[in-house]
Amino acid sequence: MSGKLYVVGTPIGNLSDFSPRAKEILASVDFIAAEDTRVTQKLLNFFDIKKPLISYYEHNRRERGEMIVSRILNGEVCAIVTDAGMPCISDPGQDLVFLCHEKGIQVESVPGPTAFATALAISGMESGRFTFEGFLSTNKPNRKEHLEELKNETRTMIFYEAPHKLKATLKDMYSYFGDREIAVVKELTKIHETVMRTTLKGAIDFFDVENPRGEYVLILAGQEKTKEKQPITLEQAVEFAKALVFDRKVIILDEPTASFSVTEIENLLETVKKIKERGIGIIYISILFLERKRTKKNFKKGEMLSWHLPFIILSFSFLRRFFPLHRREKSGK
Repeated sequence: MSGKLYVVGTPIGNLSDFSPRAKEILASVDFIAAEDTRVTQKLLNFFDIKKPLISYYEHNRRERGEMIVSRILNGEVCAIVTDAGMPCISDPGQDLVFLCHEKGIQVESVPGPTAFATALAISGMESGRFTFEGFLSTNKPNRKEHLEELKNETRTMIFYEAPHKLKATLKDMYSYFGDREIAVVKELTKIHETVMRTTLKGAIDFFDVENPRGEYVLILAGQEKTKEKQPITLEQAVEFAKALVFDRKVIILDEPTASFSVTEIENLLETVKKIKERGIGIIYISILFLERKRTKKNFKKGEMLSWHLPFIILSFSFLRRFFPLHRREKSGK
């Protein structure tokens, strides 16, 4: 009868996060496959667990994987752990799990902390949809290809990085993605845990002064989605024509550019300016910040009033029509 493989999560910093079930499983198995036996031995010593260890990492995974599977098929029970967090995620342990499934060996989870999910949770970045990218390759062609593939990614992207590679990684990201929002999360669950919300440029400037220390998780904003342009409806076109053709004293435009492109907004504001010059009052209501910026260019100071969200632009030619402005006579005193 074959044994079983347990995939056991270990603490990512704070040993108090080690679950009672994880301790129980590690104490019960026949042997433990560890990424670094020295690191795992410290964990076992802390919890007074005495079990034989076998190394299993990137450079021996094929040879050791076959050996571990053979022992499990002969009835032994194995637990696989990584230095910190959940094994088999951005980790050679995934190959061992694959081999076990191929051989019909039962694989059971003993969940523990995961750095990327923990970092995302405390980053404040968009978490509805995200993609975990692990470590960028140190091989330049592979690294370039990876970054190229992500240039148009709209989901939040999560990366792991070592301190001695952090500066180069931030600069590479900036060159491929431009200046985007990023959360740099350091030393999760440890004494010096920090979350730095900034931009890629801000992070580069910061680490040009401060040397990176500790392990990092980078939470990078995806590319902003381009909103689909909605065509102007026939009803909208008719209403604009009526407003412009008939002799109106005042025109009220309530969010007229909701479906307009930037160019169409510019054209409309030019038309509004010309109408204002003919002495026709205009009430322009919009929640688009873009339009507020454009109106500052199209109207002189004193010709409009504006408020944020929503803002209303009022031509003073309209205000004077209904609210005459009287200048205060200068006193001789």
